Amino acid sequence: MFLVTGASGFVGQGLLHTLRQRGIPFRGTSRSRSGDLFSVGDVHGATDWSTALDGVDVVVHLAAVNQNVVEGSPAVLAEYRSVNVEGTINLARQAAAAGVRRFVFLSSIKANGEATAKGKPFTAAGIPAPESDYGRTKLEAEQLLYALGDKTKMQIVVIRSPLVYGPGMRGSFQALVRLVQRGLPLPFASIDNRRSMVYLENLTDLIVTAADHPNAAGGTFMVADRTSPSTSELVRAIAAATGSSASLLPFPPALLELLGKVTGKHELVHRLTRSLEVDISETSRRLGWTPPFELADALSRTLGHAKRTKE
Repeated sequence: MFLVTGASGFVGQGLLHTLRQRGIPFRGTSRSRSGDLFSVGDVHGATDWSTALDGVDVVVHLAAVNQNVVEGSPAVLAEYRSVNVEGTINLARQAAAAGVRRFVFLSSIKANGEATAKGKPFTAAGIPAPESDYGRTKLEAEQLLYALGDKTKMQIVVIRSPLVYGPGMRGSFQALVRLVQRGLPLPFASIDNRRSMVYLENLTDLIVTAADHPNAAGGTFMVADRTSPSTSELVRAIAAATGSSASLLPFPPALLELLGKVTGKHELVHRLTRSLEVDISETSRRLGWTPPFELADALSRTLGHAKRTKE
C-alpha cells in the first residue's frame, strides 16, 4: 500500500493516475477532504499521520511549500521550514514507528543550486549549494531523513526534480507556452543554454520504480527528460506541438536579465537565459531506468489540446 501526500497537487494527481493504471493500491492525502482523498489537515511538525499510515508500506512524500516565480512566492523561511523540514521529518518518524518499509521524498534540483555552467550538469554526487530558502529547506529535509534512516529500519529514497510539465501544469512553463501561442517575435535567438525539465509521466514512472527497486534504498536520484533543450529549441518544440509559429529574434541575454531585474522578474528571466542541466546517468545505471517519453511526444501529450483548441 502506497501513501501519497500532496495527492491533490499537480504531481500528486499524476502519480495517482499512474498507480491506478498499474493496479497499485494507494491512499492519497490532502489538507482538506476531496473526493477519495484522506484529509490530514495542514502539514507541519505536529500533524497526526497515525490513521493515514495504517497498513502502509511505502510513503511517497510530495506535500511541500513550493516557489512561484511567475506571481512571486509569498512564502517566507518560517513557512518553508514548517512544511518542508518539520512536516517532512514528523511524517517520516511516524512512518518509521508504524513499520513503513520505504520513504520516497520528492526533493528539488534547487537543493543543488540555481544554475549550471555549460557542460557541467548537476549530479547526485556533486556538492549541494542551494541559493534559495526553498532549496535550503529541501536539502535540510534530505539530511534529516538520511539521519533517521540510519537509526531505523526504514529505507530512504530521495528524488531531485527540475521543473515538471504536463497536462494541467501551471507556473513558468505555462507562461512560456502562452507567450509562444501569441505568435509574436520573441527575443530568444541569442540564448545559448541548456535547460533540463521532466515530463510528469516520466517523473511518476521513476517514483514508482524507486519505491520498489532494491538498488534505490539509501540513494539520491536525479530525474529529467533525456534531452535538455535550449530556450530557442524549447520554443520551437512548443510551437510545433501547438501548431503555432515561432519567430525568434537576436537580443543580448544580458539585457534580458537587466530587464528582468528592473521589472522584478529576474528569477523568471533566469529560467530563460541560464542553464540548469541535470545528469541522470547514475539514475539510469543504478536503477536501469530511462524516461519512457521523449520531449516531442511529451510536449504533444501535454499541449495537444491547445493545438486542437486553436484549430
